[in-house]
Amino acid sequence: MSIDTTVPVMAEENSFQYPLSVKVVLQRKYLDGEISEEVIQEKVTSLREIVEMYSDWQLLDHNRESIVFQREIDDISPLLKANGYFGITGEGIFSIFNGRPGSNDIIQSFFQIDVEKLESHKHDELMEGIRIESKDQYLEVLKIYETYSKIEKK
Repeated sequence: MSIDTTVPVMAEENSFQYPLSVKVVLQRKYLDGEISEEVIQEKVTSLREIVEMYSDWQLLDHNRESIVFQREIDDISPLLKANGYFGITGEGIFSIFNGRPGSNDIIQSFFQIDVEKLESHKHDELMEGIRIESKDQYLEVLKIYETYSKIEKK
């Protein structure tokens, strides 16, 4: 879904004095939901120019001081690559931890695991933590453990 940038940009364009120094916020949204931000200053002669400079990014918001763009990254975040582990909480929630499970530093929670359906070695594996090393491994582990999720009856 893209935002129509022409109307708001052109409507506000008349109220700016150029060249304009604009804070540009570049958000990268990863598969695991993590969002990283890079902030840079750009000097531009029009808001249209800045939108064209970042045409391969989605415009999320803009005002007199800043403009926010976002791009979806088809990979896991650097945080997960550095220190991410799949594991299970004491309540049986399949989660990603920053460090080994038990640290209580949960990055993301997914679903309730039906511990009774879980083989003992898989349970031990989750208690110890499964190191996340790549996008493919992230997706594979998610798919495997989804089969053990408790399905809520409505």
